[in-house]
Amino acid sequence: MSLYFWIFFGSGLGGVARFALSGLIAHRFGETFPWGTFVINISGSFLIGFIAQFTAPEGRLLVSGTVRQFLMTGIIGGYTTYSSFSLQTLALARDGEWFRTGANALGTFTLCFLAVWLGHLCAAWLDTMKGS
Repeated sequence: MSLYFWIFFGSGLGGVARFALSGLIAHRFGETFPWGTFVINISGSFLIGFIAQFTAPEGRLLVSGTVRQFLMTGIIGGYTTYSSFSLQTLALARDGEWFRTGANALGTFTLCFLAVWLGHLCAAWLDTMKGS
């Protein structure tokens, strides 16, 4: 099957995971602040950093380019929610919720950056471990 099929299929899996987790978080914590999108973007950043390092040519797990694209572009691309984040941040700003607007924008950027870095570090640490 073609790379496009796998990316399309992966994005569907990621989208379903995003929908389920976001709904679960919204049900648990409410929708005053977009916690579901916040958590998804941070966890997705961690996962893409981890997968990028772990499956890199010098990484511990050697996979084909198709598998990397299925995981990173397909699943993680379908899972993360930058467009939802942007729309929710705009809605907060339009409602005059300036503190929440700033918290969402700056918090998401900062924590996503830290998460992708931590994912990379975790995978790099696993790469150095002995064993198969």
